[in-house]
Amino acid sequence: MHSFPTPALALVEQMVAAAAKYPARAVAFQGAPGANSHRAAMEWAPDGLPLPCFSFDDALDAVKQERAGSAIIPIENSQHGRVADIHFLLPESGLSIVGEHFLPIRYAVMATGDGPFAAAYSHPQALGQTRNWLRERGIVPLTYPDTAGAAAFVKEQGDPEVCAIAPRIAADIYGLKVVAENVADASDNTTRFVVLARQPLDPASLGGAPAMTTFVFEVKNIPAALYKALGGFATNGVNMTKLESYQKGASFSATMFYADIVGAPGDPAVDRALEELAFHCKELRMLGTYRQAMKRG
Repeated sequence: MHSFPTPALALVEQMVAAAAKYPARAVAFQGAPGANSHRAAMEWAPDGLPLPCFSFDDALDAVKQERAGSAIIPIENSQHGRVADIHFLLPESGLSIVGEHFLPIRYAVMATGDGPFAAAYSHPQALGQTRNWLRERGIVPLTYPDTAGAAAFVKEQGDPEVCAIAPRIAADIYGLKVVAENVADASDNTTRFVVLARQPLDPASLGGAPAMTTFVFEVKNIPAALYKALGGFATNGVNMTKLESYQKGASFSATMFYADIVGAPGDPAVDRALEELAFHCKELRMLGTYRQAMKRG
């Protein structure tokens, strides 16, 4: 908590104290109050108690240490791709995905002055999502751990030539002037969040509702292993909506794959596809089955 800028500390302390009284209702998120993850937490659990954490690790630890009942973590953005480190953090956390939430992203430019600005602070994802707007105005992008924290930092610094890119709510929280709104380079900018908890959902508890299942796997080191491993999804008519690779360790000799499929274990087609996948894998780890939040194209 001490890592947050001074303008955010008082509100962070209040939110931490409230969550400590009712930890089962607490929803941990990464960032200062007013961040997109804060908005996502409030939308996902309107009766919950948002718990701000400085890093993704801190948010996951809050759940593991039972200081929060769940955590909501951004995993990918429609314009800027996957969120850094998440593919490593989720499998190693020991937590299970129990939900997903899609948040439309709207950014505002906020500052203590009216500009022009020499530099803008924000999270790397936000800077990537507004890079054209920044480039056209010759504003240097400077990274900060989260969007709302950047707004609090700009307030703390008081430099009229520096601005922050953050959700508009951050300007209201930290007393900054909104200089421009809707500055994202794409109007359909959306971030997908996943909700994590200590215990996985039983697929049967979804009552037949459209479901997603997420897992990571490593195929055997033989020719055409990935082709063979994925063949079961095609032959069984299971829709794989996401497949991404990432390196395991520093040797570059082992590649892990992160995947989402439509469906749940217990469905005969899904069970057959996962059985065939497992046959061709050195490792297969299920991360969770949960209710589908939005139809995929």
